[in-house]
Amino acid sequence: MTREQLVEQIFKKKTFLCVGLDTDIRKLPTCLANEEDPIFAFNKAIIDATAPYCVAYKPNLAFYESLGIKGMLAFEKTVKYLKVSYPHHFIIADAKRGDIGNTSSMYARTFFEEYDIDSLTVAPYMGEDSIKPFLEYEGKWTIVLALTSNKGSQDFQLFENKNQERLFEKVLMKTQEWGNERNMMYVVGATQGAMFKDIRKLVPNHFLLVPGVGAQGGSLSEVCKYGIIKECGLLVNSSRGIIYADNTENYAKVAGEKAHEMQQEMALELEKLA
Repeated sequence: MTREQLVEQIFKKKTFLCVGLDTDIRKLPTCLANEEDPIFAFNKAIIDATAPYCVAYKPNLAFYESLGIKGMLAFEKTVKYLKVSYPHHFIIADAKRGDIGNTSSMYARTFFEEYDIDSLTVAPYMGEDSIKPFLEYEGKWTIVLALTSNKGSQDFQLFENKNQERLFEKVLMKTQEWGNERNMMYVVGATQGAMFKDIRKLVPNHFLLVPGVGAQGGSLSEVCKYGIIKECGLLVNSSRGIIYADNTENYAKVAGEKAHEMQQEMALELEKLA
């Protein structure tokens, strides 16, 4: 998916919601207990219920890898279902890969060739040769971890060098030498609030993938206040707050309602850009 296509979907559907498919088999409704593939059955129902209100889905690989082959088969089926049934939705593999060149090349081949996914989250700690293999794929997106929403983000990401440049700022500046706003996004946690103002000074036009709204306490209005741009430039992710909003046989219906509520809030934010 190109940047133009993504922006078109955002304004057409009046939403920049990304639904996180952090599907934990231990949290699934009991009504799925007899399903042959409960992970995929759950994902399919969630997708069908939320698709009108979002532009992206983000399966988190940890939740599938933890189940071995069965989990990865459910992941593959989920991706194929999205590509066939909802081809205009952006797919993000939240895998946070990043290693030396040859290994990164294999990760890139896995997600961009084998699964043919639109984008992948990548950890930049090992530098240029760990990022560039992902950027070699035309039409694919590399989403670099910049300033995350977890408590431990302060351990390294806010570290300042002698020039008072914080580590996340170094990441933002350096990675722009390798990629651009048409093939690279950045992860910025919703709980960072006004820090979005500092981030936009360095990456004024890049898309930001923003986790942490909802269950983690991030504020959509605050994210938009400091982070939204003319072309929106945001993909705001919600996982637990949507997919686990209900644990009965009505789980998909309630997930759709929660996604619709977020879509309506986002529509109001997009109207302000007119």
